[in-house]
Amino acid sequence: MKTENQKAWFFVLPVLLLVAFNALIPMMTVVNYSFQETFGDNVFFWQGVDWFEQILRSDRFHAALGRQFMFTALILVIEVPLGIAIALSMPRKGFWVPVCLVLMALPMLIPWNVVGAMWNIFTLPDIGLLGYFLNHVLGINYDMTQDPLAAWVTIITMDVWHWTSLVVLLSYAGLVSIPDAYYQAAKIDGASNWSVFRFIQLPKMKTVLTIAILLRFMDSFNIYTEPFVLTGGGPGNSTTLLSIDLVKIALGQFDLGPAAAMSLIYFAITLLVSWLFYTLMTKDDLN
Repeated sequence: MKTENQKAWFFVLPVLLLVAFNALIPMMTVVNYSFQETFGDNVFFWQGVDWFEQILRSDRFHAALGRQFMFTALILVIEVPLGIAIALSMPRKGFWVPVCLVLMALPMLIPWNVVGAMWNIFTLPDIGLLGYFLNHVLGINYDMTQDPLAAWVTIITMDVWHWTSLVVLLSYAGLVSIPDAYYQAAKIDGASNWSVFRFIQLPKMKTVLTIAILLRFMDSFNIYTEPFVLTGGGPGNSTTLLSIDLVKIALGQFDLGPAAAMSLIYFAITLLVSWLFYTLMTKDDLN
């Protein structure tokens, strides 16, 4: 009879304590604030679900949530196909493989706030290299500080530059794991490049693409630092995503109760949509 060594739990205990300290305790604090009101001096008044009702009925919340969903949808529509296309074009053997992998990983190594500051300077209409080139060389009227469309194009382009590499690397890992026997059989059958991609490469990449889409959804849906540093939510509220609006309510207005309720709703939406994504993409595997 096999005996289990319960001492192994002692190796997991530090991780559990770290998670409890970094996640569970702050979460319980947020839950506490979401049902109460405070005016300072650590004095609280019971509010029940009033903050949740106020947030869910708020036009401001609906507008910010709509902008957040639009941003995430655009990111997924652009980055996933682009990442797959770049991964397909990368070499599988030889000297250029490590070179391409390092170049792909470089954007992800840059801190988020630095990325926002870089693109802010890069795209300023008068002194930024890209802004000056578009305005004075190409003659395009570009000003992300005044034009909402230009601001949206800028934050989308910034995120595509920063995070498409993640999809590329995951897709590439899926591609190189496909045995050569599949390609040899396809060559014997006279399969076209599209047929090879559709019936061999894409199905074999399904697992890594599921991970890539889930990661990019959660990252883009909860993004804060880059767009805040780049545009500050402007011009006006045109790029005020839900994450930026949440910080404005919590730290700008110091409305801790509504901010806590909004953060829990935000968290619930992220979990729900992530679960829907995972369920839809693994539906055939579950059957």
